[in-house]
Amino acid sequence: MPTLHEPKLIAGNANLPLATSIARRMSMHRGVDQGLVDARVERFNDGEIFVEVYENVRGEDMFIIQPTSNPANDNLMELLIISDALRRSSAQRITAVIPYFGYARQDRRTKARTPISSKLVANMLTGAGVERVLTMDLHAAQIQGFFDIPVDNLYASPIFALDVKNQFKDSMDDLMVVSPDVGGVARARELAKRINAPLSIVDKRREKAGEVAEMTVIGNVQDKICLIIDDMCDTAGTLCKAAQVLLDNGAKEVHAYITHGVMSGPAVERVSNSVMKSLVLTDSIQPSEEILNTPNIRILPTAPLFTQAILNIWHGTSVSSLFEDKTLVPIYESLYSNGV
Repeated sequence: MPTLHEPKLIAGNANLPLATSIARRMSMHRGVDQGLVDARVERFNDGEIFVEVYENVRGEDMFIIQPTSNPANDNLMELLIISDALRRSSAQRITAVIPYFGYARQDRRTKARTPISSKLVANMLTGAGVERVLTMDLHAAQIQGFFDIPVDNLYASPIFALDVKNQFKDSMDDLMVVSPDVGGVARARELAKRINAPLSIVDKRREKAGEVAEMTVIGNVQDKICLIIDDMCDTAGTLCKAAQVLLDNGAKEVHAYITHGVMSGPAVERVSNSVMKSLVLTDSIQPSEEILNTPNIRILPTAPLFTQAILNIWHGTSVSSLFEDKTLVPIYESLYSNGV
């Protein structure tokens, strides 16, 4: 059996800036040029996707960097076809690096005659030759069980904790972590423990999908700087309404830390006009120019975390070690040079 050689990175079109940043950081870590594998990912006139890899990948340890964000179907098909191309080119191992895992919200049957689409996506990835998945903040943790291959789920909360300690270092005692719904309490509690802050919950009642009828704050947020924590922001309706409810209940300021900035429809306009002081997103989904030009939105880089995770997978060492501050702080020291 061929042995694993150099780690090689290949990217689809979903988030080329992130893929390029990962490649650049890998070059710095390894002291060798680590560019993206030369390939073309194109579309025929009828929309069919075509992939051609120009470099030899036989026996190599391949990492495909491709979030399955909007347009989800196109980006998912790119990922599947790239994997098939690599498998047929005799790559030794194929790891799908999916910073944002699309279809994760369809993780169970909520009513009769509905699909479990995230399980279908898991089957498709495995069938296309993917042997390992590296992702971040899955919408539902049980999705890892949909795969019969290893799945490494990274968390954004350690990165958020570093940023909070840097941005609010003079007012840490005034912070209150807020979960925007009961289902996200575990995620919010993780950040609250890291920054030693209390936890509150906004209980929401939905009349139908995408619309929130009523919100109630559980916990005392009077004179607190509230940090809303969630895994994704789609149309931002719930987020902006939660921020207003917190202020109405006596909060001093409201900020939000969201892993995946889906930001569809009127999301950017809503955030821009909202009472939130700031919205912090990661670059797991490539931010649009509109997002980058919005004054109260900031972007945190995930390339340092994904780069180290890829190197750990290649070396066969622990990925879960990246959840600890003593491991994470050094790889983000260029961003937080004050030693937070």
